Amino acid sequence: MKVLVGMSGGIDSSVAAYLLKMAGYEVEGITMLIWKKDSPYPAPLTGNSCYCPDKTSDLERVARAADIIGIKHHVVDCADIFQKAVLEAFRSGYLGGTTPNPCIQCNSIVKFGAMVDYARTITDFDLFATGHYARVINEKGRSILLKAKDQKKDQSYFLSRLSQKQLSSVIFPLGDYTKDEVRRIDVEMGFHEEGMAESQDFYGGDYSALLSVTDREGDIIFPDGHVLGHHNGYWHYTIGQRKGLGIAYSEPLYVIDIDPDSNTVIVGTEDMTHISRIDAVDPVFAGSDHFEEGKIYQVKIRSTSSGADAYVHSSPSGFSAEFLSYVKGAAPGQSAVVYDGDAVVASGFISSRC
Repeated sequence: MKVLVGMSGGIDSSVAAYLLKMAGYEVEGITMLIWKKDSPYPAPLTGNSCYCPDKTSDLERVARAADIIGIKHHVVDCADIFQKAVLEAFRSGYLGGTTPNPCIQCNSIVKFGAMVDYARTITDFDLFATGHYARVINEKGRSILLKAKDQKKDQSYFLSRLSQKQLSSVIFPLGDYTKDEVRRIDVEMGFHEEGMAESQDFYGGDYSALLSVTDREGDIIFPDGHVLGHHNGYWHYTIGQRKGLGIAYSEPLYVIDIDPDSNTVIVGTEDMTHISRIDAVDPVFAGSDHFEEGKIYQVKIRSTSSGADAYVHSSPSGFSAEFLSYVKGAAPGQSAVVYDGDAVVASGFISSRC
């Protein structure tokens, strides 16, 4: 059986390709380039970024790992679809007052979508693999996405919008490994130097640089309308933000709402960030195609949350989650991911909260 492995030049994807080769699979690697030379979007301030014009070092690392493993490697250009599906959606979301998650969009539309589709025109393969920390099992005719063994590195949240078709042909070799185990294998194989830093952000620098807008002064207000300060554009702020507000108050303040029409940022005290319900739209179902009434699920409203117990109900446009205790930091545009234990049940975009 042949597996195509998405290789970024990092530790995880290199080890994933190696483990598959050792398991007896026929393996090839593939790397996508997403920088568009005539793009209106600026280059990042730092090179440690997925979206970056110079990928020479990454490609050299990929070539080195592929040579050590003894596999063929492909490079494909996905810049056009990345600009449309990720960058333009990111800009539209921020200017609309929401907080989009570009990595989730990239995974579902580009990396596991357009790149895989294009790869099938240049090579044959049975499965697609990446170095993500997650697992997939097949049960009762469904492909179920599970959290990784290493809960600290689990990336199921970022993969939660993969469709059943995508999940049915995906394998995650690192799902049962810890990060420490993967690093040891990487050093033993000589893919990278020990202790190499590898974390990459979507964009190195201030996200607002991607929005192509001129700073415009607006008010920072309390919910009662009292003006506490001023800002240079609502797009510099996200729901739940605490640091960088530039205003003094008797207790910590958080961004609790954004009004793009009036260029206003609304802030409040911590208790004002508490919500008991969210609504989510455009759902993708994984572990099941429905929610069980009366069942308590765990719902993550951002990638760094541990998940909160909630009753989840279907709605005409998606689903709603009623939390058993208050949560905070729910931002429209972010993904709400519903779990049943380790299994991802559904994922949708937060549209409202109260």
